[in-house]
Amino acid sequence: MADAAEVDRVVERARTAFASWRSVAPGERARLLRRFAQVVEDHAEELAQLEIAGAGHTIGNARWEAGNVRDVLNFYAGAPERDHGRQIPVAGGVDITFQEPLGVVGVIVPWNFPMVIMTWGVAPALAAGNTVVVKPAEWTPLTALRLAELALEAGIPEGVLQVVPGEGEVAGARLVEHPDVRKIVFTGSTEVGKLIAAQAAAQVKRVTLELGGKSANIVFADSDLDRAAASAPMAVFDNSGQDCCARSRILVERSVYDDFLARLTRAVRDVKVGDPLDPATQMGPLISAEHHARVTSFVGAVDVHTAGSCPDGPGFWFAPTVLAAPAGFDPLAEGSGAFHRAFTEEIFGPVVSVVPFDDEAHAVQIANHTAYGLSGSIWTRDVGRALRVARAVEAGNLSVNSHSSVRYWTPFGGFKQSGLGRELGPDALAAFTETKNVFISTE
Repeated sequence: MADAAEVDRVVERARTAFASWRSVAPGERARLLRRFAQVVEDHAEELAQLEIAGAGHTIGNARWEAGNVRDVLNFYAGAPERDHGRQIPVAGGVDITFQEPLGVVGVIVPWNFPMVIMTWGVAPALAAGNTVVVKPAEWTPLTALRLAELALEAGIPEGVLQVVPGEGEVAGARLVEHPDVRKIVFTGSTEVGKLIAAQAAAQVKRVTLELGGKSANIVFADSDLDRAAASAPMAVFDNSGQDCCARSRILVERSVYDDFLARLTRAVRDVKVGDPLDPATQMGPLISAEHHARVTSFVGAVDVHTAGSCPDGPGFWFAPTVLAAPAGFDPLAEGSGAFHRAFTEEIFGPVVSVVPFDDEAHAVQIANHTAYGLSGSIWTRDVGRALRVARAVEAGNLSVNSHSSVRYWTPFGGFKQSGLGRELGPDALAAFTETKNVFISTE
């Protein structure tokens, strides 16, 4: 585990490397990133197996994640040569802008999707000419360390991408407070994100924060109920529910509520929980005993509507669980009961709460009755309703008749307490550059 002194040494190496990395010609920087992507492709199975060992991911997910790392690197390999400034008409001369890299960027990575979320910050930051220091989560440092080695193998210069495993309160905190770290990219809990934002404010340090979520899956009566119910389990149980975009609140129009619950129950009982190395497995174990205890605390005092099955042997297993609104429950009222807590707080596990709504306006009220605003889904055959509800729901990433949240070529980020800024997409370089304006007099 790196201490503060080691973080200082790593940051100094990154600061020194920045002077030469920013001067690398855009085409050469692009070539190095493409080479990095190829080396990742060559080691994809190794990276997937590391993620299974370190985080308990299913083999299908882990292989997708290794592919996503490759694809994100390839996508941003096209960015250095397109990091355009502008020519602005002015009187008396010529005005041009440049997109200048920030310097050393700190990327603090969570344990739920370690190598994927690391790359979402690393790739555009490197493409823009910054150097990067990654602080992986304490539980899942292996793929971050290996990716840094593969970067060197690909020809990325020493000091440009470094990894410092360590505790958040030590290594992470030092990255945040270090005066030579110009920006922090953090993915994690809203509670810790607020602390980082407050600490960064003392230096006017730039931040991108991707924080918690309690996303709604809104099912209208006119939707394809078979598809909506069949897809709902993995919209929340994928990665064992350890996903900030998990649709952990299902809102169902009252006229089809009982019908939907019956279909959902059948779908949940079919979810295969087991050995992550089995390609048929849909859900593996939770990350740790500590997290298992936390997830359990949300369901101990609640009547469980239905639960799937999970192995009895060693491992932090948790069955996919459905909680249904008790009689008289008002999702817009303040409360402190066990179901209210499960319905309003981010559980970060395979637990979903289902409540009825009366009409479109009521559905939007319930969806927005949260401090979070990261993701969500809308199920309807009515295109007009889909657009109205999508515009009304306060969330950064919405999907109609699907549960897609993240594509590396589209923006990703949250409203309200789900975060600040946007990752991914064509504009991500703006988060890692400053605009410099230069006026040249011709008089």
